[in-house]
Amino acid sequence: MDRYENERRIISGIVENHGRDAHRLLSMLREVQQKLRHVSPLAQRTIAESLGICITQVSAVVEFYSFLSTTPLGKFDIRISDSITDHMLGSRDVAARLCRRLGILPGETRHDGRVSLTFTSCTGLCEQGPAGLINGYAITRLTEERTDRIAGLINNDTPLDEWPGELFTVEQNIQLTDRLLGNPVQPGDALGRTLALGRETMFGEIETSQLRGRGGAGFNTAWKWRFCYDGPEAAVCPPGQPAAGIERYVVCNADEGEPGTFKDRVLLQSSADQVFEGMTVCAHLVGAKRGFLYLRGEYLYLYDRLEAVLAARRQRGLLGKAILGKEGFDFDIEIRLGAGAYICGEESALIESLEGNRGIPRNRPPYPVTHGYLGQPTVVNNVETFFAAAAIAVHGGEWFAAVGTEKSKGTKLLSICGDCARPGIYEYPFGVTVARILEDCGAADVLGVQIGGPSGTFLSDKEFDRKLAYEDLATGGSFIVFDRTRDVIEIARNFTHFFAHESCGFCTPCRVGTPLLKNLLDKIAAGHGATGDLAELSRLGRFVRSASHCGLGQTAANPILSTLERYPEIYQARLKTIDFEPGFDLDGALATARRLTGRDDANAHLSQS
Repeated sequence: MDRYENERRIISGIVENHGRDAHRLLSMLREVQQKLRHVSPLAQRTIAESLGICITQVSAVVEFYSFLSTTPLGKFDIRISDSITDHMLGSRDVAARLCRRLGILPGETRHDGRVSLTFTSCTGLCEQGPAGLINGYAITRLTEERTDRIAGLINNDTPLDEWPGELFTVEQNIQLTDRLLGNPVQPGDALGRTLALGRETMFGEIETSQLRGRGGAGFNTAWKWRFCYDGPEAAVCPPGQPAAGIERYVVCNADEGEPGTFKDRVLLQSSADQVFEGMTVCAHLVGAKRGFLYLRGEYLYLYDRLEAVLAARRQRGLLGKAILGKEGFDFDIEIRLGAGAYICGEESALIESLEGNRGIPRNRPPYPVTHGYLGQPTVVNNVETFFAAAAIAVHGGEWFAAVGTEKSKGTKLLSICGDCARPGIYEYPFGVTVARILEDCGAADVLGVQIGGPSGTFLSDKEFDRKLAYEDLATGGSFIVFDRTRDVIEIARNFTHFFAHESCGFCTPCRVGTPLLKNLLDKIAAGHGATGDLAELSRLGRFVRSASHCGLGQTAANPILSTLERYPEIYQARLKTIDFEPGFDLDGALATARRLTGRDDANAHLSQS
């Protein structure tokens, strides 16, 4: 059997194992990438023919996700995190050391095909960096000693399953607990109480709790679930009865791609049972039969243990047919892995990805709660929300709402990292001040704090009396600390490069605007900016914010705008004294043409002023 025939056989087997379901296209492509180290044109054609879809659809998906490659990657594929927190811990030095030991450059595959190395936006291991991935599996705390061990294992061609397990250790790192982390729900307890109270009473408990989505937007959870239960035909249905003839879905968004956020990773590692319990409670209330956990591709190391938790729940009658003996209460959960696309954390882009498409955010309305997965009513909440919902089902809505503020009830989990002595997961009642958090995590001589990841707000040291609450500082949970050794402009640059890289390219303001912001900020950071550049940076940032299609574009300029507002003197100090300096070297751009034509006379040069 020749190589091409063998490749076709492998690909056809993968397609068959996924039931020739085009909605599982991303899962198929991930398997092809894993087995063949790339998704070749032959693989794309074979998959398209097997599924009866256009090859351009397959190619578009391959090109969209950063974990898929059309050219072969190494037998050992290394991806070093390029997030700001990893930079602060020396990730660039780690990459350079690995490259020297392995004899390659970043972005290359070695000539013998054994190893490739590149950067990835973030691994969700922000408090255990410098971190990275090897063949998709997390590696943490990349010291010089560990880096050299990894290079030796690769150069000796040691199979990955024979590597020391300590290289793959990911700690839970829970530093402070409150009523959620301190009162874990036992498997079945939330479901038992839900069945005992009945649908309407439990809906009432969720409403009394005033639980809001923990991803950052903060939509009222009870309302979302009720809208899904009522369905798109609610207007023509009797009060209290769901629309007939439609199917409902429950989706847990575990694609926390915001740099500086890792709480959902910890919850899935330590409390997956409770997360799945919350999803199942939701399924009973809305009438869903099927659910998905959309797991961030960087969390591949969690996949097998999460599948084991699901299997155990099925054995105990907590998933599957007639849950807890209740006829008609049928619900199961499937795990789907992402493939390296930050935008898929946006709920409609996530649904597109689940359906086997590029993760392009949809036009809204209609919203997923009435027209979601396969056009059906779909609840999408993040890991922390379902985790909290299970606790509310057991302890009651008043128990949860007893802490917090008027508009922000309950507690919030924070992922704290950066310049602090005790990074990790902290649980606080809403209303806690930034100053209290900084004291608890051991931060000193603080320049500022990035709340909510790159898409959030940069707080100066004059704002530490502000509170975490929807009335003041709403956040998905990221809390990055920067001390006075850090450069504000370099922080903004890292975040701006992140957004330019992660733009899905759907809308022009984001697709074009984010690279323009990146280039302009690079110019200023390099000391070539003029006063007019600051004005342009502000104008362009406001335009991208107001005109972009989805939340990524609408928040992409936040790092620039928030730091420019708080630290204008730092930007001013970086400027040149001249009024203008071009940001593009016209004469330099003609160098290739001069070389090809053999010309170097005066007419082959351009001047600009």
